[in-house]
Amino acid sequence: MVCTPAMAQDLSHGADNFYKSDQLNVKKVSFNNQYKMKVVGNLYTPKKMDKSEKYPAIIVGHPMGAVKEQSANLYAQKMAERGFVTMSIDLSFWGESEGQPRNAVLPDVYSEDFSAAVDYLGTRSFVDRERIGVLGICGSGCFVISAAKIDPRMKAIATVSMYNMGDANRHALNKSLSLEQRKKIIAEAAQQRYVEFEGGKTEYTSGTVHELTAETHPIQREFYDFYRTPRGEVTPEGSSPELTTHPTLSSNVKFMNFYPFNDIETISPRPMLFITGDKAHSIEFSQDAYKRAAEPKELYIVPGAGHVDLYDRTELIPWDKLTSFFTKALK
Repeated sequence: MVCTPAMAQDLSHGADNFYKSDQLNVKKVSFNNQYKMKVVGNLYTPKKMDKSEKYPAIIVGHPMGAVKEQSANLYAQKMAERGFVTMSIDLSFWGESEGQPRNAVLPDVYSEDFSAAVDYLGTRSFVDRERIGVLGICGSGCFVISAAKIDPRMKAIATVSMYNMGDANRHALNKSLSLEQRKKIIAEAAQQRYVEFEGGKTEYTSGTVHELTAETHPIQREFYDFYRTPRGEVTPEGSSPELTTHPTLSSNVKFMNFYPFNDIETISPRPMLFITGDKAHSIEFSQDAYKRAAEPKELYIVPGAGHVDLYDRTELIPWDKLTSFFTKALK
């Protein structure tokens, strides 16, 4: 973790991204996805667990552009304390997982990583392969939905502060991106392919700003407080804090071909839970997914919470709701 003392950080409402539980055993694990790319995860098991028995399990995915040490580890530990076997994973191209170039966007492979995690957990002697759920935070929310549509082994699907990365890139928040603006982005990405094909410098796009000014948008300020301060800043394996949240420019347009909510209703009768804050700028995506999904489904809105608040503010995150959902769904 890198820290810059001069940077402000808001640790209100129990912000605790780097939580370490004394009730759990943690093991670094790795396994291949279907494309023989190594995926790395942290496996959490309760110290009091009887390994002669089989337990329900939950796979946790990090926000888009982040790594498992940002939000996913916290959720995995808190849910493991409640009796589940849990595993946080780094998506391909990010963190400790394989994939070149780093920070590349390939949403189908991101979704595949969750199925590969089911492969791994479902072959552990202490995991009941008929009781495996998935939990996606921010961008991982839409990746677990995409995965669950074609992987019925995922018996329960929950999302927190979900972004639909397809819609977010095609239309931006509140449909604010015009078709002309979208085509300009696509054209710039296409031209960048020539640069990189000929060995030129890789360019990165979007992501969180690195300094605040009087003109910085409130949403960027929200992300800055997590990703650019000691509250949540980490040095990803094989990368740097400067590249955190920044996908490559030439690959990011692949999100524009990504429609994770199409056919979401086919996940039924497996239950779905969409958690979002009432102040979250991303609330539209959870509302849209809930509207499209078939029963059983629930939209759970956390009073007073913004988008990033639900990454690490332990007093706002509805742990009891998550516990009751997975306990019932994976019984």
